[in-house]
Amino acid sequence: MLAFVGRLSRGAAVALAITSGALLSLLLESVQSFLPARIPSNVDVLANLAGAASGAIVAAVFLRWLLSGGPLRRLRAQAMTPGAAADLGLALLGLWLFAQLNPVALLFGSGDLRDVFTGAAGQPHKAELFVSIEAAITAMNLAAVVALASAGARAGAPLRLLVVLLVALALVVKTFAFAVVMRAENVFAWLTPGAQLGLAGGIALAMVALWLPRTARLALAAMLLMAATVLVNLAPPNPYFAATLKVWEQGHFLNFNGLTRLVSAAWPFAALGYLVYLASARLRDPLR
Repeated sequence: MLAFVGRLSRGAAVALAITSGALLSLLLESVQSFLPARIPSNVDVLANLAGAASGAIVAAVFLRWLLSGGPLRRLRAQAMTPGAAADLGLALLGLWLFAQLNPVALLFGSGDLRDVFTGAAGQPHKAELFVSIEAAITAMNLAAVVALASAGARAGAPLRLLVVLLVALALVVKTFAFAVVMRAENVFAWLTPGAQLGLAGGIALAMVALWLPRTARLALAAMLLMAATVLVNLAPPNPYFAATLKVWEQGHFLNFNGLTRLVSAAWPFAALGYLVYLASARLRDPLR
């Protein structure tokens, strides 16, 4: 609706949004007739139509507020530098938060490609070794994300406050993921001894990194990301965590879990590309 409201009247934009949503839903349900594992349903079409209508009407009611950007746009203008580079960094941080919804991954651990290429984990090891590895993965990824987030911040922005809010939000998302897919007693199963040590070490390392010049922060973030990704793929399986995951009945969350795992696996490589882009832009324009 927002895409067409500048070229059409408000009512016409609402009607077009509802019509396109209905046609898309009808098309998807029709295609499902050719898939043996799927069952087309007119109830699904009606539910999708109701959702499209609700979204279009809400957009029409709050049109002026949505187009102005509201408090989020003001916060972005106050805290981040203008331009597409900072927007891309914010998108990467959003994907990083989304990846925390995967309860299988270690805390802040990403880039695990073993399921893609091998399909099997390594040999079990002593719990003490896993605690050390998990702590290192958590600390390095946390410090790397903080350094990446600070790369697009304005001079004088309250970086430390923003970092605390980002980490707190990530922990809330991780807790929410466990609350949704597991029983209540396993909500904090992610807060293992290794995760606790990694959080403490990662916050300390991140605060030190914020004192470095911007170029040094970019280099540090890249090195930490590469080291943490290698360590994630070499980490032994955690038998205690595997036992906790046995209570998880994926059900309708199966495809959603696959999406979170895909984002988690790809995120550090996308982040490395972003850091390389920032560094190359810095070389082209030393005043940036």
